[in-house]
Amino acid sequence: MKDYFSIGEAAKTAGMTSETLRHYDRIGLVKPSRKDEWTGYRYYTKQDIVLLNTVRALQQMDLPLQKIKEVLEVDDLQKIIAFLTAAEKRADEKMASLRYSKSKIQSARLSYEEKLRGQKEMERICIKHFPERVIMLSDTMEAPTLDNLWNYLDHFYDRIEPLYRDLFQFEDLAGIYTENGIARMFAVCIRYKDMERLRILPAGVYLCVDCTEKNREHKLEEILQTAKENYRADPKFTIQQIVVSGILRWNYQIQVFLGDQCSDLTV
Repeated sequence: MKDYFSIGEAAKTAGMTSETLRHYDRIGLVKPSRKDEWTGYRYYTKQDIVLLNTVRALQQMDLPLQKIKEVLEVDDLQKIIAFLTAAEKRADEKMASLRYSKSKIQSARLSYEEKLRGQKEMERICIKHFPERVIMLSDTMEAPTLDNLWNYLDHFYDRIEPLYRDLFQFEDLAGIYTENGIARMFAVCIRYKDMERLRILPAGVYLCVDCTEKNREHKLEEILQTAKENYRADPKFTIQQIVVSGILRWNYQIQVFLGDQCSDLTV
């Protein structure tokens, strides 16, 4: 059975680098059991490697090396047991935190996967039919920004009197509603109570086109011109629904109401 291991072998077994072991030796944290006085080569025993693994485990609990050094030098079993019990508790808390973070990441991934499945490329104007939708207009936000999209639903809940908040529920969807030249961001209501800032988007046929922030104004002019020339429509409002295209990135789907009948309408 091998009694001594080179620094490279010990480092590999402990999941560390040779330089890390040299650093531990210099600061007196874990010293090799044998050191050649002529070559300076370090040699480690199995007990040394067990000690290195212990240091690695304690580091993963965010303990500084100085604190680990103090613990390893304690010659009191009661104190060691108390320390390891506290360390075990911290490990449990860290695992719980990681599980929570993982659940949030999974939720975000599933949300993006759902958006990807529902995303359709619409380089040209097309026709879609929508059911009636009820939206709540913001009284301050006119266009999306990184700040207001991060927690935009909180913005709408905060503007409802506390007595009525439980009567409201919003879909995870945002957009810009424009009427008479005034643009306001909106949230789509799933459950609501009648109030002044609500608008009803009628069920029926909408002319739609996807666009980016860069070509949004051009596409808006194009779709309004198409509605006027091809369908003799004079839209009273426009919808620019936000379409998530990445993390903190978004495009738009412009929607223009044509009427409540969907037959015989083609682009």
